[in-house]
Amino acid sequence: MAAVTSDPDSALLRGLRVLEMLAASDRALPLSVVADALGLPRPTVHRILRQLALSGFLAQEPADRNYRLARRTTRLAVDAMRHGARQADRRVILERLVDDLNETCNITMLDGAEVVYVDRVESQWPLQMTLQPGSRVPLHCTASGKLFFALLPARTRKRLLATLPLERRTVRTLVEPALLEAEFVRIREARFGTDNEEFLDGLVAASVPVMDAAGRPIAAVAVHGPVGRLSFDRALGLVPRLRQAADELAEAFEAG
Repeated sequence: MAAVTSDPDSALLRGLRVLEMLAASDRALPLSVVADALGLPRPTVHRILRQLALSGFLAQEPADRNYRLARRTTRLAVDAMRHGARQADRRVILERLVDDLNETCNITMLDGAEVVYVDRVESQWPLQMTLQPGSRVPLHCTASGKLFFALLPARTRKRLLATLPLERRTVRTLVEPALLEAEFVRIREARFGTDNEEFLDGLVAASVPVMDAAGRPIAAVAVHGPVGRLSFDRALGLVPRLRQAADELAEAFEAG
């Protein structure tokens, strides 16, 4: 049996280094920048980028052909978080949060142009909206979705605003780009997102980001409930407790 090596020049590790670099960048990168940063010849990097793009791990921007992570990579990252070694620790944090708030809470992550539920704990109330881990919801009309949207790099945010189908889900859904941009400014200043019956009639939610050590949002933790029980003002009042849970979750995510 051939020996397993950790040769940094192996094709596999080179590809992973490219993915790590693009994952850490807040913008799409040209071949030249990737090659210079990794200290590799441009023809070599071109082959790696092309293979990753053909495999669905990378995509190129239409305007300048710069490279960014594609959905297959983000889905891999989300699945790794959902089934990571510290999943049980994150579950305990979420269960404590639900006990304190007596409302359903969830952890979500950004996956391409959607929000995916990583974990969820139901409250004991009989009236519930059921969304299992792995469920996906829109960006523009959910508390976590608008939060992720607002915290995206400006270029990516504008591209999504121009291309996403901004479907009106309720009479309160914001579908005009100018109104959404104004909402994103508020979210960036306040550091929390809200859903005031914008996704489903009668449903209210609030969310806060879970940040990594570099200050980037890696997930969101949110609370939601029917407006008859969880008023919009009460949801806002729960934000400090959500932030406490977000800090605990950040440590759990960073640890594994």
